[in-house]
Parts: sequence; C-alpha cells; structure tokens
Amino acid sequence: MKIRKIGHCCLVIKLELSAQAGNLTILTDPGEYSSGQDELTGIDLVLITHEHPDHLHIESLEKILKNNKDAQIVTNSSVGKILTEKGIKFSLLEGRDTIEIKGVALEAFDCRHEEIYGEVGQVKNTGYFIQNKLFYPGDSFYNPEKPVDILALPVAGPWCTIKGVLNYALAVKPKKAFPVHDGMLYPDRRGLTRVLPTKVLKESGIEFINMEEGEEKEF
Repeated sequence: MKIRKIGHCCLVIKLELSAQAGNLTILTDPGEYSSGQDELTGIDLVLITHEHPDHLHIESLEKILKNNKDAQIVTNSSVGKILTEKGIKFSLLEGRDTIEIKGVALEAFDCRHEEIYGEVGQVKNTGYFIQNKLFYPGDSFYNPEKPVDILALPVAGPWCTIKGVLNYALAVKPKKAFPVHDGMLYPDRRGLTRVLPTKVLKESGIEFINMEEGEEKEF
C-alpha cells in the first residue's frame, strides 16, 4: 500500500492487487484545505467521511469527476444528501456495513464528529477501514476495536488536543500511524504534532511516520 498526502485529510491510497484485478486508487476527503487533488487522474474511488468543507469541497469534487469519469464516490447518507442535490451519484456505505471493490474490503464505522462545543459542527461522520489494514476515522477519535496496521491520525483542529491525539493512538494501538487533519497549521508550526507522537508512541511500540504535503510513503 502506497499513501500520498495531498494535504490535510486528502490522501491518495494506491493498492496493488492481483494481475487480474489490477490496481485500486482511492482518494479521501477532497476538501478546501488542499487543491492538488483537482488535477489528479487515475482515481477509481473517492471516499468522503463527512460534509465539513475541509473534507468535502464540491467544486474540487466536480473537477476530480471531470478528470476521472469512471470514479465511484462512496460516502454516508448525510454527505449523500448534498451530493444528490448537486446531481452527483454515489454509493452508500455507513453504519457497520462492508462492501468490496475489486476484492478490497471497505468497512464503515459510523460515529459522531468529535465535539467542538456542544452541538457546534456536529454532523454524521463515518470512519472507513480499508483492506483490513488502514483505518481513517475522519474527524473522530473512534476506536474500531479491532487490529489496525495503519492509523491516519488526526493531530490538530478545534476538536482535539495533543493529549487527546496521543491517548487515541495508544487506545487503537496501530503498528504505524501518520498525521492528518493538520492543514490549518503552517508547516513550520507543526512541531508538537510531530515530536510528541514520535516520542510517546514509540514507547508503546507504535511507529509514527511523519508525512507532509506531496510526500508518498509505502506501508
């Protein structure tokens, strides 16, 4: 599995499958905090966790679909309502349902958006477990309560603290974790969101792999 970070929570996930099935390339959460996704080609699947604009930017999504005419969108019913109003087709995946695309399992984990303040910003959030390896929780500290190889770890935002970030990673206990949800931070002001996870998680046998915009890593 190769993962390229476009920015914030927008990732390109490349899965090498069998010779017969070919590859599967997934794009997550094309939001307004990144723009590199607008020119991408070769996307098979767009996975959207929730409707906040840093995760769903309609103009960006329309550009992606224009450049990837066979791309399929998978999301929950809350996002689906918005897409329907825009005339954009999607496949529903929420609750605890699982679907397979090219033999790759996509498992949904519905959960509330992590609290900002009371009901402010509360929307339906669906985390996704990809190929029984990578868990991407969206804007949530939801624990899927199953073995996780790779955790896309939210590290910043109005709903989280460094303490919460670390406690979440320690609870999930992935083999590896990398940072997402950091597009609101200047690159030279992300120190604590890198240094502390690297140190603290290592003590519990979790490898924290730093990723910045444009970087691709093989997992």
